[in-house]
Amino acid sequence: MAKLSVEALLAEQDTGLELEVLAGEDGLYRQIESHRIQKPGLAFAGHLSFLHPTRVQILGSTELSYLDKLADDVAERNVDRLCQLGFACFIITKGQQPRPVLIEKARQYSVPLLRTQMKSSQFISLISKFLEERLLPSTLVHGVLVDVFGVGVLLIGKSGIGKSECALDLVLRGHRLVSDDVVKVRLKLPAVLFGEGSDLLHYHMEIRGLGILNIKHLFGVSAIRERKKIDVVIELVEWDEDGDYDRLGLDEQFYDLLGIQVPLLKVPVCPGRNISSIIEVAARNQLLKEMGYNSAREFQDRLEKRMAEVAQQRSHSIIGDNLE
Repeated sequence: MAKLSVEALLAEQDTGLELEVLAGEDGLYRQIESHRIQKPGLAFAGHLSFLHPTRVQILGSTELSYLDKLADDVAERNVDRLCQLGFACFIITKGQQPRPVLIEKARQYSVPLLRTQMKSSQFISLISKFLEERLLPSTLVHGVLVDVFGVGVLLIGKSGIGKSECALDLVLRGHRLVSDDVVKVRLKLPAVLFGEGSDLLHYHMEIRGLGILNIKHLFGVSAIRERKKIDVVIELVEWDEDGDYDRLGLDEQFYDLLGIQVPLLKVPVCPGRNISSIIEVAARNQLLKEMGYNSAREFQDRLEKRMAEVAQQRSHSIIGDNLE
């Protein structure tokens, strides 16, 4: 499960969350494990059920105003019980000044107490999207991701099979490179996979004999894109004369990525086969399938219908001969 420490959250420069630390600096190591947030309003009244320590706890005007109205002993007791649950952090919105007991208990239990100048609704929306992006499952795949006719094609296969060369040919045909060699795959809700390049290898491609090429500088920004939804996986395999390859396209196979089943095609590679053209056709065919049209199944239906008609004609002919 992906996690994000409170310290890492504070270190993010481009989030726009505008966070500052008020207390609990010793607990910045605490981990945030969910993109969902929580407002522990009833907790200040002593109701601690259904609280999730791994979530960010938001304290807005309602929560702090209620805390201010409590008697000192009640406020101290309830805040103490709340902090003992070991939350990842508390975040106060609208730049409000919390009651001193909250700061004291945050320091005592090393629970980070942060503050932002943003309104609660705006902040919740922003941090939820940020955490969803950072905490959803991810993995690294050895392959090449290319945008072909708007279809995200992930090329996989053993090293040296020709994935990068094929991707370069596709770029020359006007398609767009997302990542070469290492593809960072992230899951986005509800069940969509996005691939992107690593920070170090972004826009670069290795071609044996030429070395490292910068596709962005060679072909311009129109030849690359930051990330792309993965629609189909194509595995390049060495041609085997005794191999059993799908001739009709009826045997559907899938490639498991982060628990999501992605359509898989196995394309044999040998001299004389134009793999780039095959991939282009595969991308077009995938678009048709997503629109509800399957040419292989249509052919199968037509074949079965024709076979049924021929069988019926032959049966009528046999019956007619017997009658004579």
